[in-house]
Parts: sequence; C-alpha cells; structure tokens
Amino acid sequence: MLQTFNIYLQKIMPYMTPTAVVIGVLFAGSLEQFVFLVPWIFAFMTFSGSLGSNFKDLKKALSHPLSLVVCLIILHIIMPVIALLTGLLLFPNDMNTTVGLLLSFIIPTGITSLIWVSIYKGNVALTLSIILLDTLLAPFVIPLVLKVFVGNSVEMNVIDMMEGLLWMIVIPSLIGMFVNHYAKKEITLRLEANLAPFTKLGIGAVVAINSSAAAPYLKNIDAKLFLIAVTVFSLAVAAYLIGYFSGKLLKLDQGSVVSLTFNSGMRNISGGAVIAITYFAPPVVVPVIVGMLFQQVLASFAGSFMAKYSLNPVKESL
Repeated sequence: MLQTFNIYLQKIMPYMTPTAVVIGVLFAGSLEQFVFLVPWIFAFMTFSGSLGSNFKDLKKALSHPLSLVVCLIILHIIMPVIALLTGLLLFPNDMNTTVGLLLSFIIPTGITSLIWVSIYKGNVALTLSIILLDTLLAPFVIPLVLKVFVGNSVEMNVIDMMEGLLWMIVIPSLIGMFVNHYAKKEITLRLEANLAPFTKLGIGAVVAINSSAAAPYLKNIDAKLFLIAVTVFSLAVAAYLIGYFSGKLLKLDQGSVVSLTFNSGMRNISGGAVIAITYFAPPVVVPVIVGMLFQQVLASFAGSFMAKYSLNPVKESL
C-alpha cells in the first residue's frame, strides 16, 4: 500500500508544491503556528533521502571528481553570482529580495532531482554523490557565500545558522549513511521504500507551513511579485541550461549530462525556505517560496527537452 501511494505521489510531484503554496497562503492563520515543526520535518526528510547513499558511493565519486566539481561550481559560484547581480540590477533598493534571490541559488541541490535523474536514465551514483557532498557542505558553504556576497547588508547570525544546518542536514545525512553502510541491504531498502511517501508528504507540509509565514507578501499579487516570479523562473532556466551545456562542452557521457542538468537546475527549496524563515526577515522568503511554484514543472520540461534534442534520447515511460 505504501509503495502504491508513493508511486501516486511521485506522479503528482509537479503539482504538489504549487498546491501546497496555495494551501499555505489560504490557511495561513491555522498553519503558521506549526512553523516550529519545520526543522524537525526537514531533518526527517534529509535522513530518509540519505538512506540511498553510503561512504563507498562518496569515495567512488571523489575518485572521478570532474562532474562533481563542475556541478558544485555551478551551484555555489556561477549561479549565486548571477542571482546577486540580477537582484542588484532589478531590485536596487530592496536588499531583502536580493538576498532571497541569492539564497534561492546557494542552497544545496534538490533531493528530488534523484527522481528525475532516475526517470531520464541519468547517472544515479553521481547524483547521489552530488546530493550527499553538497548537503554535507551546506552548513559551511551557505553562511560563507552569504557573508562574502552580502556582508553586513542584512542581519544574520552565522554561527546559529551553521549550527541549525548541522542539525537539520548534516547529522541526519550521516545517520542515514551509517544505516545504509552497516544495516543489511534488505532492511535499508525496506526502510527507504516505507519512508519515501512520508518524505514526499513532508515536502508538501514544509512548503505549506513556510508559505503561511510568507502569506502577507504573497497575497497581494502586484507588479513586484510578478517581477520576482519572472526573475526566479529565468534564473532557474539559466541554471538548467548552464548545467546541460557544461556537460556537453566537457564531452561527458549522456548519463552524466542528465545528472549535471538536473542537479544544477533543482534546489532544495524547502530547505531554503526553512533557512529564510528561521534566520532572515519574512520578505527574504518570498523569492524562495515563488521558486516552489514551478520547480517540479520546470524539471519535467528539462527532461522533455533532453529527450527530444539529445543525440541519445534517454526517456523511458514512468
């Protein structure tokens, strides 16, 4: 029953996060009181997502690091620079929105990218390694990049942020890896399969609760909110294209190109929303929440693009 439910949730993933945003905005009064649960839900999601990784996978990826290094450069140098410059150009008098754009593109790659990489027959081992290493580096990379790029322009407690990210991301990831490494394979597979639907429901819950906190800024659909949406969408498209063409220019195999594309374009937006809500002023969360509206749909389009225009089509039926 859980597996059937998980397959159903996987099919509706492109619609789940936009629906959760709408629910969060409409029922903000009821949901906002549950914000304190978000870090715990997110830690559970991270643990569940890490059950498919182990230390051998990480070692293997580090022994052939080109694709891994390129992806990390795109995720934490190229796209943050583009996002920051775009924010300063389009929102010169609104540092909160600029920081929100920057935060949207320095958070780790999305765990759900693994779903899309699997569908389009990408390099699953590479994807797991990127997710794992990027997740482990998050508590250090995110505060560092924010400090370097925006400095004292916004108020933030770097130490508290690092500590929170360690508890939400790194420790659950390490626990998941230890379970994978030391437990019997059938136990790990059963646990991963049983937790998978709850992880997807967790994504919806986190999105809805965080959206409720940002509801006052999302209810009024004006020119600024529209501009933020167009900007986040355009930056996300750019990330996919940079990942795709980087793989092509480096003449990577098709599976690695698929993985690089999805891991460069997708972000752990629910994690970004948690960080924004916890450590920044509410307006910072708006670009992050807006990104949730189309991330899964955009991933679907990216997969269709590769299936149609790549020399070796990789899509198989769901």
